[in-house]
Parts: sequence; structure tokens; C-alpha cells
Amino acid sequence: MTDNQIDLTDLFPRSTFDPEAPAPRIAVLGTGYLGATHAVAMAQLGMEVVGVDTDPNKVAMLTAGKVPFYEPGLPELLTEQLATGRLRFTTDVAEAVGWADVHFVCVGTPQSKTSHAADLRFVEAATTSIAKNLTHDALIVGKSTVPVGTGARLRKLIAKAAPSGVRAELVWNPEFLREGKAVQDTLHPDRIVLGGTTAESEALLRRVYAGPIAEGSPVVVCDLPTAELVKVSANAFLATKISFINAISGVCEAAGADVKVLADALGHDVRIGRQFLDAGLGFGGGCLPKDIRALMHRANELGAYPASALLQQVDEINMGQRSRVIDLAIEACGGSVLNRRIGVLGAAFKPHTDDVRDSPALNVAAALHLRGAQVTVYDPQAGDTARSSFPTLGYATGVEEAVEGSDVVLVLTEWDEFTDAEPARLAELTHQPAVIDARGKLDAARWREAGWTFRGLGRAAA
Repeated sequence: MTDNQIDLTDLFPRSTFDPEAPAPRIAVLGTGYLGATHAVAMAQLGMEVVGVDTDPNKVAMLTAGKVPFYEPGLPELLTEQLATGRLRFTTDVAEAVGWADVHFVCVGTPQSKTSHAADLRFVEAATTSIAKNLTHDALIVGKSTVPVGTGARLRKLIAKAAPSGVRAELVWNPEFLREGKAVQDTLHPDRIVLGGTTAESEALLRRVYAGPIAEGSPVVVCDLPTAELVKVSANAFLATKISFINAISGVCEAAGADVKVLADALGHDVRIGRQFLDAGLGFGGGCLPKDIRALMHRANELGAYPASALLQQVDEINMGQRSRVIDLAIEACGGSVLNRRIGVLGAAFKPHTDDVRDSPALNVAAALHLRGAQVTVYDPQAGDTARSSFPTLGYATGVEEAVEGSDVVLVLTEWDEFTDAEPARLAELTHQPAVIDARGKLDAARWREAGWTFRGLGRAAA
């Protein structure tokens, strides 16, 4: 037995598991951030996997062992699994569906252009495409983040599209990936949620996730609506926690208190915890903003108005933090940023990714640029993606180039390269050493000792 093989005999009753049967063959529809990571991880867990995408360029890149986005550990794992022969990529949906036993739907659910609702066109298209191309009984597993009630509608689409005599079951298995830690989260999940399963489909998915289950990952089996709500509820809770501490940071500033010390004290309470209690620029990215808005929209549709009102406040507090940082930058420049040089450290919405979707850092940088500032941005990984989205901003190739000649430096993404920087050396490069720590990660005393005027959200000026 190799390291990738698990003895499944004791995990399943004999009636639902044949130890001699081959591992189920996996198709993953969508090879974006979620799909590519999931496909590679399934191969790592010992299964034969085909990743399917309508974009031939993306398929060609993955086939060549190149990941189209930055995710630590994924390029190495992709190369390794391609070499085993267990993993391949294709644009041929019919061939992939006809070959596989379990089909994971991993396509995007962006915010609608006309409302806060989730745009489900890609999920519906992928699910219908699977159903109409089935040649044998199969399991369709939704992993995309969707509004509650989506699965029930998709089951009807499947019933209409599937060939006569072919049985297709739809269940929901939401993803809980964190960008920057996606490989770890997929191979070693902190929970596995299976929604709307029968005894047969639950047993099959327990085979798929046998490795993590054997390691101790808990399995939560529930109904379809609960499974659909788990991911968006988790994101809504995290967003609420972030907006709570950001709201309290305003109280701290008004009262002369220090939100960082306050958060440390709160974090000792095991009911609260310290994670996500860093006051700062707020959340962004491709998940939290659109997911809380989609939940807000769906809650309104269902008449659950208190939840909708709460999430509205969470969203407003979060967006308000961007305005607060802009105001601090203007204040640091004497009331106007016109023709002032501003060094921006960070473009990605969080460290360890090159994702700039709804990035608070780039939103602030662009807003200052529109006010006439000369903005220079540096990010260790997101420079190219930022430039493609905001080509009018200036871009540097390192921290020193970004801060050179600056009137104020804004730390907008908490990369270690920024928090570990030598403030005394950087102070020598500036026009005036003023820094705004918009992520609450800098050592204020260390920077002040090096001659910097230091401002942070929820921290008194000194």
C-alpha cells in the first residue's frame, strides 16, 4: 500500500462498499480557482480526474503544468499529479462526462450586474451540460457557492436534460477554501458537508473523501438547503466579525483607546477568539463581498428581513473603512493629495494571493489617483493582475521604489515583506516619513522610533 492509498474496508459497511471496486472516476467542471485546486487535490487523494473548461487557453496552461493564478503549493502539486497520469484537462465535456462517475460543479457565481443576487448562469449551464451528456448513472456534486434553493431547481433541470433511463443524483458539498491556503484546506478540510444525499451517494462521497475522513475531518450530513446555507453563513459571520471590530475602532479613535490591545483582550475569550479581529481596511476579494450581498438578497426574498438588515450594515461598515483610509491619506498630505506622491504597499485583497477582485487596496489607490495624487503601487504577487485592472496607476518592482520620494506610505495588504521591512532605511527614501497602517500589522513604536509619523485605524495618533 502506498502513502496515497487508504484502507477503506473499516470505513464502510460491506453492503455499501466493495473493497475490490476501483476508485470512482472524477470530472471537475470549471478550472478556475476552486476547480483547478479541487481537481489536483482529488488526484493527490488517489483518484483519476479530468478537469473540464470551456476556455482552451486555461486547459492548455494546466495541461502544461502552469497554474493561471498564484496559489502557494499548487504548481508543484499540479506537476506531480500530471506526471502520475491520474490527472488531465480537456474542453470536451461529452467525453469527460461519459467517462466519469462523479461530477463536481466548480464554476463561478459572480454577483449579478443588475442586483445583489448571485448570477447562476454558469452553474445552471454546467449542470445541464453534465445531465444531457450522461451515458450511465452518475452523481452530480455542487461545490459552487449558491443561494439556498438552487439545488432544488437544478434537480428539475437535470430531470429534464438527462437521457431516458439514466439516473442522475444531485447533492451539495460546499467548498471552504481560503486563498493562500487552498491546497491545505482541500486535502485536510476542517469539515466535510454533504447535503441532500441518499445512503448510496453518501457512501460514494465517503469513498471520495476517505483520506481526509481517515485523518479525522468531521463529516456533516444534512439536507440540501442547510448545505447551501453553510458556506454563505460562514462567510457572513466572518464578515460580521471584521465589520464589528472596524466599527469599534471608530469608538477607540474617538475615545483615545487602542483597538489592537482591545482586540487582544477580546481574543482571550474562547467564545470570541482573536482571528478576524484586526481593525483595518476591511474585507474584499471574490467571495465575502458578493456572498454576503447574495445572502442579503435571498434573505429579503424569503422574508428574513433581520438577517438582510444586519448584512446591509456589515457591508456599509466595510465599505466605509476605505473612505476612512482615504481621509487619513488626505490629512497626512495637509488637506489635499493633488500632485502629492503616495506609495501604496499592497494590491491583492489579502496576502498570499494575486487576486485583486474587489480589492480594498486598489480601490483606495485608484480613489487617491482620481484626486490628483501620483500613486505608485507595489505588491509581491499581484502587480500584473493589478496593472491589467488599473493601468493608470504607477507600479514599482520593490518596496523601496514604491516609497521613494513619497509624502505618505499606505500599507494596504499585510504581506510579511511589508510588516518585516526596515523602517529606518525606508524613512531615508521618503520626502516625508508618514505611514498609514491600514491593516493593523505594523509595530507602531518601532516605526515611530525610526522617525515616522504613524497612523492606524483605531489607534490614537502620536
